[in-house]
Amino acid sequence: MCYGTTEGQTEKIAERIGDRLTERGHRAPVRNVAATAVDPTGYDAVLIGSSIHVGSHHAGVKRFVSEHRDTLGSLPTGFFQVSLPSATDDPDRRAEAAGYVEAFEEATDFHPDRVGLFGGALRYSKYGFLKRLLMKQIAKRSTGDTDTSRDHEYTDWSEVEAFTDDFAAFVEGRLAEVPSEAM
Repeated sequence: MCYGTTEGQTEKIAERIGDRLTERGHRAPVRNVAATAVDPTGYDAVLIGSSIHVGSHHAGVKRFVSEHRDTLGSLPTGFFQVSLPSATDDPDRRAEAAGYVEAFEEATDFHPDRVGLFGGALRYSKYGFLKRLLMKQIAKRSTGDTDTSRDHEYTDWSEVEAFTDDFAAFVEGRLAEVPSEAM
């Protein structure tokens, strides 16, 4: 599994997913594409996570997918996206989040088998003055949490676990279909 994060929420989610996959008996190393070279060759499946900031996916994730598109196309794959629009019940904001995935798929020609959309976090304590103002305006439209005196987390952990279990079951089913001579 690999991910790209800006303020750490995508990493936190990736680590939780990696732990859950390990509990299911899978080898699930978790790698930050910005910190280390990641090669999907030799894995049975690949799960990729990306944060969204100002409407764009993490540059390292885009680069990873572009560099490994052929390998990814031959494996069971999953993709999860972490964003503020995914943190709301507003259908328009949820559609916005889904639109980010569609744009990513179109731009990279990567079409994962499973997709998860998770609410992220507002890390006001980590933002400089200008970013805090920008994020406050974005939050006003999506979550309404404009109190900059504290951080806000929106990840629904039961949703993350359900996505992980679904992805694992999908991969396990695909692996069970592979004839034993091919393994």
